[in-house]
Amino acid sequence: MSNTATIERTPFGSLRSRTKGDKVIWTTVVLLAVVSLLVVYSSTGLLAYKMYKGNTEVYLFKQFAFILVGIMVIYFAHQVNYTIYSKVAKILFLLSIPLLIYTLFFGVKLNEGSRWIRLPIINMTFQTSDLAKLALFMYLSRLLNKKQDTIKDFRKGFVPVITPVAIVCILIAPANLSTALLIGATSLMLLFIGRVSARHLLLTIGVALIPVIILVCAAVIRHKADGGAAEKVKTENRSRLFVRVDTWISRVETFVYGGKEDNDDNNYQTNQAKIAIAKGGILGLGPGNSQQRNFLPHPYSDFIYAIIIEEYGLIGGAFIVFIYLVFLLRSIRIFRRCPFAFGAFLALGLSFTLVIQALANMAVNVNLFPVTGVTLPLVSMGGSSFLFTCLAIGIILSVARNSEQLEGKEALNTATP
Repeated sequence: MSNTATIERTPFGSLRSRTKGDKVIWTTVVLLAVVSLLVVYSSTGLLAYKMYKGNTEVYLFKQFAFILVGIMVIYFAHQVNYTIYSKVAKILFLLSIPLLIYTLFFGVKLNEGSRWIRLPIINMTFQTSDLAKLALFMYLSRLLNKKQDTIKDFRKGFVPVITPVAIVCILIAPANLSTALLIGATSLMLLFIGRVSARHLLLTIGVALIPVIILVCAAVIRHKADGGAAEKVKTENRSRLFVRVDTWISRVETFVYGGKEDNDDNNYQTNQAKIAIAKGGILGLGPGNSQQRNFLPHPYSDFIYAIIIEEYGLIGGAFIVFIYLVFLLRSIRIFRRCPFAFGAFLALGLSFTLVIQALANMAVNVNLFPVTGVTLPLVSMGGSSFLFTCLAIGIILSVARNSEQLEGKEALNTATP
């Protein structure tokens, strides 16, 4: 009996034979998971020591558990025929709207943002924007599939597809402006690929730029008036929305002009990230040798890329960028090979949102973008965002798996006389 037949009868062989989809994407997932384990363990040492009385391995085991659960989510999601996601897309989208509204008014406030709700029984915080983002791209892919015949028409084609995007972005923006902007930008890219009129898209971009321009102007006016510190005191007793607006203006002002004081929150974060990158140099200080992890806020989530560069150098940072670009290129390949529009749009939309989020996180870390709260997908310390990222990757692999099966059947039919 051959060794191949023996392996196929083992549990591992059976699991491997049932694991389909793009092998390169599976490889990128494994590589990012390994990087995540190494960097999360390194960046949480001091936090674990303080929180758990010297037990520095706590967050390592937690992250390992999240990775195992995440890989299981990817595996089971990729086993589902992606057409099922079309059937549940509208339900998930309609469910996400009241959740976003509830989060906006009654959400748990963490790290100066109200983006979470606390799940009962398990007592775990859950970021509703992650569900809304996934549901939106599933629903948007379904709409683009159905509206291809009328997609150029403003009333029949454009309005139905832009309305859900506007609803989600408006509901997310007060608590998480950066995520709303990323979702909006990704959606417009998907709509452009879905043959939506460029004139309609330019009109949408023009409308969306109005609040952004107002935000920049407010930052310029505040800086000239030198009233930033006073404004922060005045907003302490205001509503959450006004407090967030003040935070946005402060971050834009810090990005454009630099902080007024070294201990200013946004200025401190960017300065510490710059120090970490400068210390890393070309080759880095080596695994586990980060020094700025003891000073940089959230080195295990928002600013984990700075820790990667500090420990693994610019070469390590470039390698992370390379992995995400490979992931995007393979997803584009799935888009081109998928015979059905829904699956093609779904794979491309979900891959766009993950890669754009990764690029935004890295841009913040190297001070090319104002400070935001977005994490580095599959690398930052686990949470609901990590699991939703795994679910999105599982759906992309589901599209790839079914496309491969259809190609195999077509090849078999062609070869059969």
